[in-house]
Amino acid sequence: MVNRRASYEYEFLSKYTAGIMLQGTEIKSIREGNVNLQDGFCVFQNDGLWLLQVTIAKYTEGTYNNHEPTRPRKLLLNKKELNQLSKKSEEQGLTIIPIRFFISERGFAKVEIALARGKKLYDKREDIKERDVKREMQRERF
Repeated sequence: MVNRRASYEYEFLSKYTAGIMLQGTEIKSIREGNVNLQDGFCVFQNDGLWLLQVTIAKYTEGTYNNHEPTRPRKLLLNKKELNQLSKKSEEQGLTIIPIRFFISERGFAKVEIALARGKKLYDKREDIKERDVKREMQRERF
């Protein structure tokens, strides 16, 4: 599950891979691909980094023990990475956003997050022009 809109809206400064604390049927729903990262962002609270506004849909086979879809989830990073992110995120105009949700080789759910700066309108236009030029170059080769 990839947040495609993030690369259009933001310029990525650095990327990190974080574990995520899940409850109950969330991992089964993630394995089915029922994750929406569009509105997600990360915030530092008392004891760590939290992932907010990410929707993991309810598991279809779940019972009354099913999880809440938009609850806050704690991200698992080591102390060095947390300190780096907290210092950098305090700068003006920087935010931490989720880019990708995936399952590791060992079967754990992971989130790729990025420290990002919002793009201006003219930056977005330049990216679109570059993409169109690359596409035209590929068409001419074949």
